[in-house]
Amino acid sequence: MQIDFITRADLLEFRNQLLTELKAIIISNEKPEPGQYLKSGQVRKILNISAGTLQNLRITGKLHPTKIAGTLYYSLDEIQSLLSGK
Repeated sequence: MQIDFITRADLLEFRNQLLTELKAIIISNEKPEPGQYLKSGQVRKILNISAGTLQNLRITGKLHPTKIAGTLYYSLDEIQSLLSGK
C-alpha cells in the first residue's frame, strides 16, 4: 500500500491556485451579459437607487422580477429598456 503525504507547501500552492482561479471567475462575471438576470442589490447599484425606489418600480409595474427561492431576479434587458425610456 502506497502512502502519499501532503505537505504544508502543497496546501499553500493549492490555495494560491484556487484563489487565482476564483478571482478570474469573479472578474469575468462582473459585467452582466444581455439575457442575464440580476439580484436586487446589483440592480440598485446599476440604477443608483434605494431599496424603496426599487420596490416602487415593482409596484408601478415598471420592473417585473422573477422570484426564485425567495430571491428576486431582474432581467438585464428590462433594466436597459427602463434606462433608455422605451
